[in-house]
Amino acid sequence: MRLPAGAPAARIVAFGGYQPANVITNHDLAATIATSDEWIRSRVGITSRRIAGPDESVADMAVAAGGKALAASGLTADGIDLVIVATCTPEVQIPNTSASVAHRLGIRAPGAYDLNAACAGFCYALASASDAVRAGSAHAALVIGAEKLSSWVDWTDRSTAIIFADGAGAAVVTGADAARDAAIGPVVWGSAGEHANKIFISNQSFLFQEGLSVFRWATTALAPVARAACERAGVAPSELAAFVPHQANLRIVEAIARQLGAPDVIVANDIIEAGNTSSASIPLALARMTEKGHLGSGAPVLVLGFGAGLTYAAQVIIMP
Repeated sequence: MRLPAGAPAARIVAFGGYQPANVITNHDLAATIATSDEWIRSRVGITSRRIAGPDESVADMAVAAGGKALAASGLTADGIDLVIVATCTPEVQIPNTSASVAHRLGIRAPGAYDLNAACAGFCYALASASDAVRAGSAHAALVIGAEKLSSWVDWTDRSTAIIFADGAGAAVVTGADAARDAAIGPVVWGSAGEHANKIFISNQSFLFQEGLSVFRWATTALAPVARAACERAGVAPSELAAFVPHQANLRIVEAIARQLGAPDVIVANDIIEAGNTSSASIPLALARMTEKGHLGSGAPVLVLGFGAGLTYAAQVIIMP
């Protein structure tokens, strides 16, 4: 049997992000449900969030973010042979989102599949793309996290309406010439299925989250995962330029960052103005940090995704 020769390592060459134009502030929500700006800030740290329009789909946002990443990569659509869309909020189960996104971006006949690991989806997809490139199954992959959570939120329920939002983020993954050029570290991933009932959508209804239980799990179980990802990559937490966890809740983000033991690293806080965008939150934060010049080329960054399932995944990446 003949097997393909893969690349010695994988790297990210570009990011792209997209947020809808519609901004919903805490004051907007306070006009329709029993809440206040102070109440929301004190509990989740959010001041505003972006919500997609009624005719704006998950695929639309994925195309926008993916197109930006592709343009920034210097590759043409013909150079991409794998498209992965991480999402837990597709409008339909069949057809998948990734194939139509690839077609709209002019990517011809790529491998294309959707991946649902909820808020850990981007990290799962990034690891899968890296493995595909190193195994020789693909030469270059477009990895997208895209969510329209607003379609699954009960806007009269303040426990969820204040948190979730819409958006998309993307990365282009290619091979590296040598193992020493590796820019996507080994993934540390897993799940805690005994807690799967803490976040769910029942019978095509609304999103339910047992917030306190999720908070306790995230703030006790995930710091060891983050440190393990650093150890596997051979990067000490103190050597990191930034920590970009899933933007679930500012209190969770800050708690895990404190436990990481690297007080001088930049900690992403997109949650404040973007809300919780599930699988889109990490690539969206990375795209924004790149655009603002907060992270330079070669900077080591720890990413950590976690969410419904309960699933989690972390890896160290080197910024393009």
